[in-house]
Amino acid sequence: MNVSRREKIAYGFGDTASNLIFQTVMLFLAFYYTDIFGISAATVGTMFLVVRLLDAVTDPVMGYLADKTRTRFGQFRPYLLWLVIPFAVCSILAFTTPDLGDRGKVIYAYITYTLLMLAYTAINIPYSALGGVITADPQERVSVQSYRFVFGMLGGLIVTMLTLPLVNYFGQGDRALGYQLTIATMSAVGVVLFLLCFAGTKERVHPPADQQLRFRSTYIAMWKNEAFRTLAVVAVLLLIGIAIKSTLAIYYVTYYLMREDLITAFISLGMVGNILGCSLAAFLVRYVDKVKAYKALQLIAAVFSLAAFWVKPDQLVLAFALYFLWSFFLQMATPMLWAKIADTVDLGQQKSGVRATGLVYASVVFFIKIGIAFGGAIAGWWLAFSGYEANQVQTAESQFGILIAFTVLPAVASVLVAWVMRSYTLTTARVQEIARELNH
Repeated sequence: MNVSRREKIAYGFGDTASNLIFQTVMLFLAFYYTDIFGISAATVGTMFLVVRLLDAVTDPVMGYLADKTRTRFGQFRPYLLWLVIPFAVCSILAFTTPDLGDRGKVIYAYITYTLLMLAYTAINIPYSALGGVITADPQERVSVQSYRFVFGMLGGLIVTMLTLPLVNYFGQGDRALGYQLTIATMSAVGVVLFLLCFAGTKERVHPPADQQLRFRSTYIAMWKNEAFRTLAVVAVLLLIGIAIKSTLAIYYVTYYLMREDLITAFISLGMVGNILGCSLAAFLVRYVDKVKAYKALQLIAAVFSLAAFWVKPDQLVLAFALYFLWSFFLQMATPMLWAKIADTVDLGQQKSGVRATGLVYASVVFFIKIGIAFGGAIAGWWLAFSGYEANQVQTAESQFGILIAFTVLPAVASVLVAWVMRSYTLTTARVQEIARELNH
């Protein structure tokens, strides 16, 4: 079941739109809260964790609602149309700086960050599930996801290259205003791209016509799926490492390398590595089983992240090169992970007769966000523990804390991911066998 390049690009536009916000949150929100909005690093870390705990309820509910949806546009595509404006508005509110006292700022941050995460859940889970119903072919699934993440990382590249220049341009010295207008601009672009994604994609894999979903029984059946359980653990560990490294990248360049002027270049180079890695995923799985490839890529990424621990502040070329290589190899594995989620849906249908695409994607996305929450929280707590002081020259202890969290902790996370994947059995051959059985 081949999918046209045009449709793959249209699907990719949705992740470009999503990443204009997601990557801004990953790379800049902690820094925005601590150094511009004026909230302590410890408070930010706790907020990231507390707000994400709401996803334990909202993610599976959203997935279940999407699975129950029946419209002339399909199950998942309509949500791109219905929720694109609320998502844009919530994004702008999160980067708006009202003149409030210390307590008022914390309350405002909690409210707007919560709204942003709810809006992100409501639009991103149906979008993610859409990738699982465009095609049933295992190789094409990797290709579709490769296009998704190449275009998603292009959105991230736009963020890394343009955010700080746009903040300076719009703010004219007022960084708070600059961030607000920058996110408003990116949100407007995101609205257009989500609408193009909606118009250019088609749902082809459908649940059984007589399927009756009941939340409790479907949820229990999903948890009996051993492949799903493995991916849930992998999602948490993987995103802890990614969130720590992404959150601390600005701090690493500013306070360890002591080159604040190179922030944009550093994180943009990492995003280029992401794009190139994602673009090669489909090529790699033509020759190597995606389970074996995924484990190997995690271990390679761990080596490059750990190697940066021994880089001195004046070894800029080496610091840049290792960050690029970590990004390249880690993100080469990303399309494989998302293709494997669709494979677990097939396994679940084979075992229980129920196809719950939205619920499975929502649940994995929930664990991804738990990983992001813990990673962001760990980064904030680690900064506080290390004695970090915003907008100050850092102590040697604080610099060392930033270094070890930026290099060692993500490496440990990747090694643990590879170890957990030992129990994953949905090889390409087995997925093809399941697909043949479901189609008869």
